[in-house]
Amino acid sequence: MKLARWAANGQLHDGALVKGVLLSKDGTEHNPDEVVWLPPNWPQKVIGIALNFSDHAAELNLPKPDLPAIFLKPQTSLVGHKANVLMPPKSEYMHYEVELVAIIGRKCRNVKAKDALNYVMGYTIGNDVTIRDHIGPYFRPPLIGKGWDTFGPIGPYIVTADEFGSPHEVGLRTFVNGELRQQGTTKDLLFSLEEMIEYCSMIMTLEEGDQIWTGTPKGLSHVYPGDVMRLEIDGIGALENTVVQGNQVLSPILGK
Repeated sequence: MKLARWAANGQLHDGALVKGVLLSKDGTEHNPDEVVWLPPNWPQKVIGIALNFSDHAAELNLPKPDLPAIFLKPQTSLVGHKANVLMPPKSEYMHYEVELVAIIGRKCRNVKAKDALNYVMGYTIGNDVTIRDHIGPYFRPPLIGKGWDTFGPIGPYIVTADEFGSPHEVGLRTFVNGELRQQGTTKDLLFSLEEMIEYCSMIMTLEEGDQIWTGTPKGLSHVYPGDVMRLEIDGIGALENTVVQGNQVLSPILGK
C-alpha cells in the first residue's frame, strides 16, 4: 500500500494512492496533480546517518566512520513532494542527497539487528538538502548545513514494508533538470538498515513514525534557483522539488 497525506479544498487528508488516484479515508477521490502534497507522516524524530556510503565519504575526502554517524534534522525541515526548497542567500555549495527513508512502525528500544526489520512499517524517499559551506570542524553535528526550513523534502508516499520488500539492493538516482547527477544502490551501504536501527535504538527510544534516513551515494553537485531536483528510488517512485531563492537572514557570525 502507498500511504500519503495531502491538502485539497481547504482540508487535510490522509489516505493512499490507489490505481493512480489519491483516496482519502472517507472515500473521497483526488487527482494527484491537483493537490498539495504533504510529508507522508509527521515523526517525533528525523534521524540522519552521515557518510553511510564509502564513495560519498571519499568524494568529501573524509574517512569512513567506524560507527553510524547519526544526527537529527528538525521537523521544520520537512516538506512534501512538489514543494519549493528555499536556498539561503549567498550559499556557495548547496546540494541534494537522495536517501531511502525507513519509517518505524512501533515503539522500540535496544532492538537486535536480526529483529530490526520487524519494526519498519514502510519506506519513502528523502532529499537531505545540504549547504556544504556550512559544514566544517566547528559545525558538527551538521545542523547548520542540513537543518534549514524546507531542507527535508520527503515522499510522495510511504510504501508499506510488505509491498516494498527487501531494502538491501535498491537503486537510487538524482536528476537535476533531467540530467542524471547521482546514482547508487543500498547494497553499498556501510551500515545496513538493521545495524542502524540496532545502534539508534541503543541510544534512544524509537517511536512509531520516526524516520531513519539511511545515507546517500556519491554524485553531489551544486544546485541553483530554478533547478528541479527529481529523486528516484526503485519500488517507490519519484520525489520532485524546485529550488527557489529564499530570503532568510544569515547570522553575521557566519560571515555572510
